[in-house]
Amino acid sequence: MTKNTELSDGIAVRAADLSLAYRDGVAAVSGVTFEIPVGGILGVVGEAGSGKSTLARAVAAQQLPGERDVPHITGGTLDVLGEKLRSTTSRRLDRLSLKVGYLPQDGGSTLEPHLTVGENVAEPIYQRDRRFDRLDAGAAVATLIDAVRLPLAVMNKYPHELSRGQRQRIALARALILEPTLLVADDPTMGVDVLVRGRILTVIADLQRERAFSALVIGHDLRELRTMTEQIAVMHAGLLVGYGQVDEVLRHPLHPYVDRLAALHA
Repeated sequence: MTKNTELSDGIAVRAADLSLAYRDGVAAVSGVTFEIPVGGILGVVGEAGSGKSTLARAVAAQQLPGERDVPHITGGTLDVLGEKLRSTTSRRLDRLSLKVGYLPQDGGSTLEPHLTVGENVAEPIYQRDRRFDRLDAGAAVATLIDAVRLPLAVMNKYPHELSRGQRQRIALARALILEPTLLVADDPTMGVDVLVRGRILTVIADLQRERAFSALVIGHDLRELRTMTEQIAVMHAGLLVGYGQVDEVLRHPLHPYVDRLAALHA
């Protein structure tokens, strides 16, 4: 897949005064503004219910199987890889989805239980092209299984035979199989054993450097996020209450929640 790294303004994601809501009309995100440069990573941190996952789902512009309610833009603008999401068509969204890898919260639980690990990782390839050469697909899957630091023997196993951390890494491999220009990872270490969390974030950071994709990574632990990026956005109650270099945000807190974060990291 050809990567779109030649965006004219060098910005992969741009949100300007962006507000998001669900069908019930209740605002989930209110007036946030941020940018992710091409090849850059933005970490987003905040408490549960702060709007982080809503933001991730909006940027990913994808609906998971069985998902009935998705966030929609109620104010401002959101541009993803040059596509203006507020005014785009469903056909253009489908094309955009090929350029965006999405790792949802607890992505390991979204693996198909009746498919082997290898089949799960390859699934997006065949959703795009049923006639794709199986040897080439197998080679691509093996490359990513190795890249996420798992033995190739897991390819023939089923998801239930793996640990939660292993399933999460398989879901990451699936999100990256089409060589996306942008990765959206929503709390990729959620529910994973503390000893494995750092390994998952290291894998994402290493792959991002090797493949030069842009990334939005949601997290709940600032210490974990700053191992992979110095650019953060802090969310609280649907608002962006801190944005910029980690040290600068913590040194000059503009909101009580950021002040508490700064005290924790003093």
